[in-house]
Amino acid sequence: MTPNGPVDAPDVVDVVALGESMVTFLPTRPGRLADVPSFERGIGGAESNVACVLAAAGHTVRWVGRVGTDGFGDHLVEAIAAYGVDTSAVRRDPARPTGIYFRTAGDRASDAHEVAYYRAGSAASAMNRDNVDMGALRSGRVLHLSGITAALSEDCLGLMRELTAPRARRPLVSFDVNHRAGLWRDADGPRVLLDLARGADIVFVGDDEARAAWGLRGARAIRDALPEPAVLVVKRGGDGATVFERATAGAAQDAPDTTTFVRALRVDVMAAVGAGDAFAAGFLSATLRALPARDRLRHGHLMAAAALTVHGDLAVPPSRDHADRLAALDDDAWETLRLGPGWTEAVTRAQEEVRTP
Repeated sequence: MTPNGPVDAPDVVDVVALGESMVTFLPTRPGRLADVPSFERGIGGAESNVACVLAAAGHTVRWVGRVGTDGFGDHLVEAIAAYGVDTSAVRRDPARPTGIYFRTAGDRASDAHEVAYYRAGSAASAMNRDNVDMGALRSGRVLHLSGITAALSEDCLGLMRELTAPRARRPLVSFDVNHRAGLWRDADGPRVLLDLARGADIVFVGDDEARAAWGLRGARAIRDALPEPAVLVVKRGGDGATVFERATAGAAQDAPDTTTFVRALRVDVMAAVGAGDAFAAGFLSATLRALPARDRLRHGHLMAAAALTVHGDLAVPPSRDHADRLAALDDDAWETLRLGPGWTEAVTRAQEEVRTP
């Protein structure tokens, strides 16, 4: 499926991402938050992570959000812009703070993992159609959203409903379910996420979160519950991912799908934080390039592998040539490939060594 955004709109970019970005404090050593003596500052936020990875991979990207007029807001805007993301549509709120959070060094999947969010009442939680740049939101070939934004407030949910509603010549809408049970104020979260996903063109969901939110088990059951999106990507963690795609653009919802599964790469994992966002970025990058389903999934896995081999949310992505070479491997080579820390820069270093007399 290729994007059919408003190509005649002024200042069109490849992707626009809407969402809350926060300053994240990463521990300098393992242990409980109560025991860690110091933290290093970084940035985090599902949608801005996707924006940064796409920009680093050579796409034109715009991030739309709200931050406070505090120093944390300054840092976020500057740090995201440093990746090459257009932040001109970011609004500043003098009455509300920028969100921050602290986390432990362990994997999110472990019982020892802790996250402490300080985002209640943040500038981003007040986003609505009157205080964000709606023109900027509709200026991309792809508009990337996530379920996290819908959970922040009723105003944010109203904005998400408008952006996922049918509209003539709207951008291709990408939606990452990102179910975070702790963010929802009531039990309606799963139903709301399902409704929003039904309004999107491309949907990303993990089989674990579909089971937790909707009681669905297996990729086929998820597709049966979500027939509306033209493209549905079901992620199975370290096992791989499946994409369901209607064979013909504009085909009816009951038209037969093409179904493609690609195994995940073997990776020496440093931390799992940011891997899902990186996967979405890789898949969208390949979608913008009109690559076939197998290669879109492989580019998703490659971007996820870059994130898995660093401690923070964001990693240096492989160059496009490097990623294309790996994505073109035959099945046996792909399934035996193993990637460790620094793999994305290895080719660059080797090329520099060759050029050095």
